[in-house]
Amino acid sequence: MIIRKIYDFENAHIVRFCSSKRCKESIHGHSYRCEVLLKSDYLDAAGMVYDFGLMKQHIRMIIDSFDHTTTLYAKDSDEYKNDMKKHSKRWIELPYNPSAEHFSRIFFVLIDKLLSQCVMQNGEKGVELYSIIVHETATGYAQCFKEDAYSTKMGLINLDEIIFSDEIKNEWNDFDFYEQLKNGNKFINPKEC
Repeated sequence: MIIRKIYDFENAHIVRFCSSKRCKESIHGHSYRCEVLLKSDYLDAAGMVYDFGLMKQHIRMIIDSFDHTTTLYAKDSDEYKNDMKKHSKRWIELPYNPSAEHFSRIFFVLIDKLLSQCVMQNGEKGVELYSIIVHETATGYAQCFKEDAYSTKMGLINLDEIIFSDEIKNEWNDFDFYEQLKNGNKFINPKEC
């Protein structure tokens, strides 16, 4: 069975090297919509694949990190990146061009890792991330499956190369959340949320 939860976030970026002149030369923003699809062959004690309330915890926090944020491409000029960081408290620096495709791959890797480190408390079994869909506009989206997220052809996602501003980290439940995620620490789901 597959369940889906939708999250919205606002984000600004420049997508270097794309075909669209406006997109590659000017900072611009989108009202993104992210769909997180989970699957399992089992149901928990409440007859659910995974409680939507649990998805409001860390999964929402990951996606919300990109909300009202300027996403920077690490290979852009230091002058541009430093200027953006100077004028925006919320920024993320990625080693990948900040396209909808890369957003979907990054979200997949982060949420997949999170789910693998969650200690379930209500009889959840076999819960896996099925796909991530990132809508950049009302008519265009990128959908990522596991084989896309971990594709060597598309370039492996290296979590050590993703940098979140202190303002974003200050809003997490735990300032060191990202380090804990990267280090494989366990996250215990609450019995009630």
